[in-house]
Amino acid sequence: MSKAPTSVPAKLPVSLAANPRLSSWVKFLSDGQVSVSPGKVEIGQGIVTALAQIAADELDVDLPRVRMVRASTAASPNEGVTSGSLSIQQSGRALRQACAEIRQIFLDAASDRLGVDSSALAIKDGTISGPGNVSTSYWELAGEVSLDREATLAAQPKLAAQRTLAGQPVQRLDIPDKVFARPRFIHDLVLPGLLHGRVLRPEIAGAQLEELSDDSARVVPGLVAVVRDGNFVGVVGETENGAEAALRALRKGAAWSSSTILPDENDLAAFLKSQPVESTVIDARQPARTSAGVRTIRRQYLRPYVAHASIAPSCAIAQWNGDRVMVWTHSQGVYMLRADLALVLKLPVESITVEHVEGAGCYGHNAADDVALDAVLLAKAAPGWPVRVQWSRADEMTHAPFGAAMAIEIEADLDADNEITGWRHAIWSNGHTARPGRATQPALLAATEIADGFPRMISTNPPPASGGGGDRNSVPPYDFPSWTITSHRLLTMPIRTSALRTLGAQGNVFAIESFLDEIAVERGEDPVAFRLRHLSDERARDVIRKAASRANWKPARKGGIGHGIGFARYKNTGAYCAVVAEVEGADDIRVRRLSIAVDVGEAINPDGIVNQIEGGAIQATSWALKERVRFDRTGITSNGWTAYPILRFSEVPQVDVDVIQRPEIEPVGAGEAAHGPVTAAIANAVFDWLGVRVRGLPITRDSLIAAMEAS
Repeated sequence: MSKAPTSVPAKLPVSLAANPRLSSWVKFLSDGQVSVSPGKVEIGQGIVTALAQIAADELDVDLPRVRMVRASTAASPNEGVTSGSLSIQQSGRALRQACAEIRQIFLDAASDRLGVDSSALAIKDGTISGPGNVSTSYWELAGEVSLDREATLAAQPKLAAQRTLAGQPVQRLDIPDKVFARPRFIHDLVLPGLLHGRVLRPEIAGAQLEELSDDSARVVPGLVAVVRDGNFVGVVGETENGAEAALRALRKGAAWSSSTILPDENDLAAFLKSQPVESTVIDARQPARTSAGVRTIRRQYLRPYVAHASIAPSCAIAQWNGDRVMVWTHSQGVYMLRADLALVLKLPVESITVEHVEGAGCYGHNAADDVALDAVLLAKAAPGWPVRVQWSRADEMTHAPFGAAMAIEIEADLDADNEITGWRHAIWSNGHTARPGRATQPALLAATEIADGFPRMISTNPPPASGGGGDRNSVPPYDFPSWTITSHRLLTMPIRTSALRTLGAQGNVFAIESFLDEIAVERGEDPVAFRLRHLSDERARDVIRKAASRANWKPARKGGIGHGIGFARYKNTGAYCAVVAEVEGADDIRVRRLSIAVDVGEAINPDGIVNQIEGGAIQATSWALKERVRFDRTGITSNGWTAYPILRFSEVPQVDVDVIQRPEIEPVGAGEAAHGPVTAAIANAVFDWLGVRVRGLPITRDSLIAAMEAS
């Protein structure tokens, strides 16, 4: 008795197409709750809350009824990895379509039970009612309705105007536990009989273990096992203190040889440009008509290696039961980690269960996956017992993958009026991702250390169609008549690199937006007007105008303050973000204020968008002013907060965010949209105030002095 919808989406959203069984996304529980099980994970971005809003909206249930289930390879849909600001785009769209179909399935079932056409039925907080006070509910029908069926595009999600929760600020579901220090993180997880493991690693790059005396470690009280497999060495103890004591004893009995010479930290550009590379033309545009340039200007910009600097070191728990292993991890991709574990352990993936538990900070491929394999290898020495492994701060800052250093060279051909007639952008950088589960060899650290192990994976770049890696955001968003964009990916990797938040976008946007400002200065043209003149995308123009208006662009210079603008559309397909920075200080630069406008299409939870933009802006400020991995020719030297300073709370700028709501446009993520524009805006504001152009990050007292001496 139901009526088919008059229009439906053209095809299933990508995550739903990969995981079409509706029961893997939603279940109705006997206690009146709705269990929602996405494959994306909470890493501080508020995705749990936004997805709950989407599900509640489409199902017409109150938000408190929605129970979000953390991702697990035992039951959750496989949505790959949580990265690239894609959770709302992928999981949100999939969940919205799945819930729309589930809603229609239950309306059809209620129609049959109640003898009322489905078009006459309404749903409120899960109760389905119709004329004559007839009613039923999702939970009454759940025993009769099977969701073990595949999505078919048989229903259409609600129109934006019909949604009641999407677009509304909602308190994040994960925050109360964190504010009131209730156990939520993997570091807090305690299982019966929990043992503790620690891994011994060299302080010298590429070192091989030549000798190991474990006699003193074996007499530590509570020691359960000393584990050695090739270069992989660790201990298992009954207590954390005991494991730490055994590790210290083991370190004294270890002798290492070194084989890797690291680059010259103070001449990274020369190193990057001297290595063997794989060169790819990312994009090329030919002009409609040839216009001879009168002169060419060329500038080089540099981003150093950057650490994840997660606020808590990585942690994992593993437990063996026979030939099966259970892993608790804060990995961003539980299925991908499982694939790599299967390669290392030579087990079928069905013998491995990986369950996500939140971690305290994650900005890409940090050590979460590495420590999971550590725990698995150590737990094998204590079968039946869960073994918890936590890295030290020094481990985290030394052995986790870093964001790749980048040398970026941009040339512009200018005509007699200093108008841009040609643009060339070249990047030299290691690849920006070596995540687990994407190759025929594992990407995990211990996999390179065990006997008969695997070579270190040389980092690659995702294809431009997926957002790119080192080339991300290298194609300018501006209407230049011609350009050639080239990426040179290094085929050597003395310093381990992988995905760090934004991949290459921060470096490329910093370079493009700095170079544009240099040209605007030569022209004597206002930087905002210069950008607007080269943009035909109205959404881009809107965020720039909004940020400029918020900052009262451009006030007369007074009181020792400089102003700068930065803009990008993340990946050239995602969120639009424009930033005006206000800076002060002649020695150490301080960012006073960041005025930001962002357009993510439909903002599911505007407060969540603001939170993400604020967090990204503060992190980008830290990257721009402070962060740089330090090393000598033998190893990483920035192994703690003193040698790797990050922005202090007292240095956090005021951040004002305007969210441009476009509910009629599909939503995109916000987590990585601010980093490039904030970095560029700060650099441009420094020039505005001091007249000094710093082209290498971070912008420190030393780099300012060097720029002054070079000018």
